[in-house]
Amino acid sequence: MAETEHPSTGIDDPAVEITHRFSETARALFSAGSVTDTLQQVVDIAVDIIEGCDYAGIFLLEGDAVNTPVHTDPVVIEVDTLQHRTGEGPCLDAITNGGALYADDLAGDARWPRFGPQATAAGVRTVLALTLPGNGTHGALNLYARYPQAFGVIDRAKGLLLSALSGLALSTAAAHDDEERRLDNLHTALATRAVIGQAQGILIERERITPDQAFDILRRASQHLNIKLRDVAQALVDTGEQPQTGSPPAS
Repeated sequence: MAETEHPSTGIDDPAVEITHRFSETARALFSAGSVTDTLQQVVDIAVDIIEGCDYAGIFLLEGDAVNTPVHTDPVVIEVDTLQHRTGEGPCLDAITNGGALYADDLAGDARWPRFGPQATAAGVRTVLALTLPGNGTHGALNLYARYPQAFGVIDRAKGLLLSALSGLALSTAAAHDDEERRLDNLHTALATRAVIGQAQGILIERERITPDQAFDILRRASQHLNIKLRDVAQALVDTGEQPQTGSPPAS
């Protein structure tokens, strides 16, 4: 059986090497950035540190749809699609039941009589499916190998550690993305208030009216033109042209 080559760390003690590799893995995952970047780091690291792993992907179950947002090879999407099409497979079972699910040879695995032969024909014989804990989605990290019995005990232990780290990193990345969206929304709201205030100031000075009356002109123009209030205000600030309201002001 051909083996995938992985860069050596120069450490002879297996236990020390695993500790060293996962310290590096943790740093990489928690510095990946966005959720998508973190997911891609997960699958890239899986192929790098797990000797038997030829391909890796993240499998997400969203309602009745299957999504593979990141992968290391197109065969991952093919195999994930086969699971969805046949309604069976180790990744679906891992998501349903939690934990890890190992298939050492899909060619003769009676648990998935439809999926197994088709995955074998696609070039995948071994699968290790690991649910991603704590990320708020129904998903699994899936490790694929071209050969049967590809993942030994150490490989499976590495997979479990990686899935645990990945779940934490994904939760952190999701929280970061939420915070970025909140900040963007705040900046947008502040910018909107500023431009509306400028437009009101122009109307107040030009028409000798109150702030409420100026805002009413902008509001009626927004409704008449069917565009956002902010865009009406921005046009007034940019051009100085009186916005069209389509009706006389309320008395």
